[in-house]
Amino acid sequence: MKFRWLLETSQPERARHLSQSLGISCLLAQCLLNRGLNEEESARRFLNPRLRDLSDPFLIPHMRAAVDRLCSARSRRESVVVFGDYDVDGITSTALLVEGLEALGWTVHCYLPARFGEGYGLTQEAVENCLVHFPATLLVAVDCGSTSATTIRWLRNRGTDVIVLDHHQISDPPPPAVALVNPLCRVERLAGVAPTDVPFSELSAAGLAFKLVHALVKRGREEQWPSAQDFDVRPLLDLAALGTVADVVPLVRENRILVTAGLEHLNHWVRPGLKALRNVAAIEGRAGCYEIGFQLAPRLNAAGRLEHAAEALALLRAHEPGLALQLAQGLDAKNSERQSIQREMTDEAIAAVRERFCPETDWVIVEGKESWHIGVVGIVAARVLREFYRPTLILGGDRGEWRGSGRSIQGFDMAAALSACGDLLLRHGGHAMAAGISMRAQNIAPFRERLNEYARQTLRAEQLSPPLRLDANVFSGEITLGKVEELQRLQPTGTGNPAVQLAMLGVAHQRNPQRMGNQQQHAKFWVGHQEGYAIEAVWWNCGDQPLPKVRFDLAVVPEINTFNGNRTVQLKILDWRPAAPPSAAAS
Repeated sequence: MKFRWLLETSQPERARHLSQSLGISCLLAQCLLNRGLNEEESARRFLNPRLRDLSDPFLIPHMRAAVDRLCSARSRRESVVVFGDYDVDGITSTALLVEGLEALGWTVHCYLPARFGEGYGLTQEAVENCLVHFPATLLVAVDCGSTSATTIRWLRNRGTDVIVLDHHQISDPPPPAVALVNPLCRVERLAGVAPTDVPFSELSAAGLAFKLVHALVKRGREEQWPSAQDFDVRPLLDLAALGTVADVVPLVRENRILVTAGLEHLNHWVRPGLKALRNVAAIEGRAGCYEIGFQLAPRLNAAGRLEHAAEALALLRAHEPGLALQLAQGLDAKNSERQSIQREMTDEAIAAVRERFCPETDWVIVEGKESWHIGVVGIVAARVLREFYRPTLILGGDRGEWRGSGRSIQGFDMAAALSACGDLLLRHGGHAMAAGISMRAQNIAPFRERLNEYARQTLRAEQLSPPLRLDANVFSGEITLGKVEELQRLQPTGTGNPAVQLAMLGVAHQRNPQRMGNQQQHAKFWVGHQEGYAIEAVWWNCGDQPLPKVRFDLAVVPEINTFNGNRTVQLKILDWRPAAPPSAAAS
């Protein structure tokens, strides 16, 4: 795949000023500038995320109305049901909210919909089943509900109030909930502040659940509830971090604080369910965003993808280590089954797309098959996107209607695109980078055509090549162990705060490169700008691609390799290209 190298503009004077103000290297200062941290105070807070810098939870739209209604339910001893979702963000936010409400004096139950029998979100079928099990006059919809106007109106007419705690796209008109706690809400915005500038605008459902519990504790202390006086919200941070990372929301502002603090709590492994999951996933050492995203979250997701998410929720709420281990082993087995189904579907989907793919005209990929498992369509969509770099929707058959999941690329708002094609869909919802849909099979072809037309109007051709953003051009002598250690102050990295990626222009081999691996699928280089100084660089899974010769440019991620107690710099190669001729480079 051909990458677009996008080297950030060097800002030496501003970087030098920030470097001197904060006592950091110019390289780290440049990386902060690249992330929009131009002011000394904002950069300082970014490098030192602290819980005390979290904003007042009552600044979130409709938070006060939600707290008022919950407090009324508490004083009247109403039963409350928390209605969640079956992905990790939905499961963790449900567990977090139930744990907090129970500790603060509510009678609370929880319900997760069945992906295969009840569909996505707050469907009427799901809430009817929920209320059969847990009759309640107050329902808190977590990680769903922002587009469920019909269902919420039906609930209101039967005497059940609804609080929506969500971060997804909001329908127009919005649902008639007693409180719509959503950072995207158009009412009660901070005066003179754009919605994307408020500190909580990127919160996941798990982050919102944490903020709601925090708001309830504040209200409880004001009203002198005994249960609120000594209640500590910090033990809930492991769940907040887990849901935030798994939902791939930007790791900036409030999310950065929640994840940084949450990882500290997670790594104490106090919660029996997470400790058991860590053991079956064979996580050694400290867990970070990678371990959440690729080891813990897939196992928690596996239950909802193949059967029902209740098993994952039970694991998070388990108190007895023996039961926790049994549940974790069950999720591990389901995850293995999910991987097998996913591999087969991915191979089929990529083959089907490749058979008719035309890069010039196919700006969006829509592919479906009745036999495809709807529990893994989202993962397959991500794999297909990675292969072709196009916004992708993958669908499978389900009782006469097809259901699918989409993943997008930068610059293409998936939720807005689906709204533009809403007349061809039964249901849709999500956000800019990921969404879910339901539709009739006969509408797939016109939907594909309409979506491609929308993409051609909103995207530029160059956006269909994956960008490779590079923080700075560096010389090999600059990439010291101390510099790489300092760059780790940017962690946790992820969406919105990517890992540092550097360009090394005009390097040469200092030793002959070597192929590695059982199938010679990797390659190791020793590169530098001058003889006698070489840095080890590894190109993972390069297969039989040609290796660079003479002088060349590298795009790399600087890492620290620990072996036999020794720590050295190692570069992970992202891409390479022939170096520009000296005359071209000079110009």
